[in-house]
Amino acid sequence: MTDHRQFRIGLIGALALAGCGYHVSGRSNALPASIHTIAVPAFENRTTRYRIEQRLTEATVREFLARTHYRIVPDPSNADAVVRGKVLSLEATPLLFDTTTARATTMLVTVHCEVTMEDLATRKQLYHNANFLFRNEYEISTDVKNVKDFFEEQDPALERMSREFAARLVAAITENF
Repeated sequence: MTDHRQFRIGLIGALALAGCGYHVSGRSNALPASIHTIAVPAFENRTTRYRIEQRLTEATVREFLARTHYRIVPDPSNADAVVRGKVLSLEATPLLFDTTTARATTMLVTVHCEVTMEDLATRKQLYHNANFLFRNEYEISTDVKNVKDFFEEQDPALERMSREFAARLVAAITENF
């Protein structure tokens, strides 16, 4: 094989690999250029968990503002696109236990949502996931002496969970995963 032919084969291979679509997470945008303003109305809560939809909506708005160039509004009548969410379930399952006290030390939290993004001008669905699942593990302090301490620990854990949920959701929407 001549050097010239090897060079051409190598060049074709390099060009093919360059077009494979790899990108740094959080840096691509699969949304149409016509989208400038996104409405994120309050998610619908179909669980018995008080205010979980508010936490997830607020975290999603903050994540869009922090990670994208879009203007975010609550009212769809003032937007080019709308993100709607339904919180279908929220489960916390004990994962690890303290062997001496038999108390849970780590919980697996699973949030199941349905999320849709629609282009309001074309009525085209830009993103839809009827089974958006978020799972993460959260440690429970072993110093919890009473029920009051346990419930005081839940709010910070739910706040962390909401932020992590929103980061994954915004990445899924903007990167079309």
